[in-house]
Amino acid sequence: MSAAIELYYWPTPNGWKISISLEEMGLPYVVKFINIGKGEQFAADFLAIAPNNRMPAIIDPEGPDGAPVSVFESGAILQYLARKTGRFYGKDERQRIAVEQWLMWQMGGLGPMAGQAHHFLRYAPAMDPPQDLPYAKDRYRAEVARLYGVLDRQLARAEYAAGDFLSIADFAIWPWASLWEGQQQTLEDKPNLARWLALLAARPAFQRGRAVGAELRGDLARDKAAQSVLFKR
Repeated sequence: MSAAIELYYWPTPNGWKISISLEEMGLPYVVKFINIGKGEQFAADFLAIAPNNRMPAIIDPEGPDGAPVSVFESGAILQYLARKTGRFYGKDERQRIAVEQWLMWQMGGLGPMAGQAHHFLRYAPAMDPPQDLPYAKDRYRAEVARLYGVLDRQLARAEYAAGDFLSIADFAIWPWASLWEGQQQTLEDKPNLARWLALLAARPAFQRGRAVGAELRGDLARDKAAQSVLFKR
């Protein structure tokens, strides 16, 4: 049996990308919780494997040539795991190109923009002093809506994000898209996105991956100590 991958994780959309992937791929793993609200991402031992002080990160004891390897950045982890297992990356170069396009779309677009939407719509107004900024709220709400329109049009043509096959692009996008309500979005005009969200939410591996550490999720809008760590450091 393969040695367990160490997953450095907190139950956020970026963390869910990797727990869902490990569940879908059937890889054994152990969770090392990194409490980002308490600043554990700044600890020296974590920075040794994730120098950008962001989770998730992994250590695979059975990396290339059988030697251990650590990987940080969720997109890089997804690509590594897909290459390692030979799964969820497409069966030929054209499919891999499609997967990478939509993976990069999430990494460079949806993730950062949805994160900013959450921040300015929910967290910033609850800070001390409050930072209720109408321009920022309107800007990021609108950009997330535009991005979901792009995804909805893609999903009108294909069952999954990169085509008619499940891929790491879906693993990357779904965790952020599943929080559409907190981004003040609507699905009424995005039936294809609604279909895809429900399709993936029904998969047992998605359910297990999303459930990892679910009891640890707090309310950043109320946790002033966590706000100080995450927003003012």
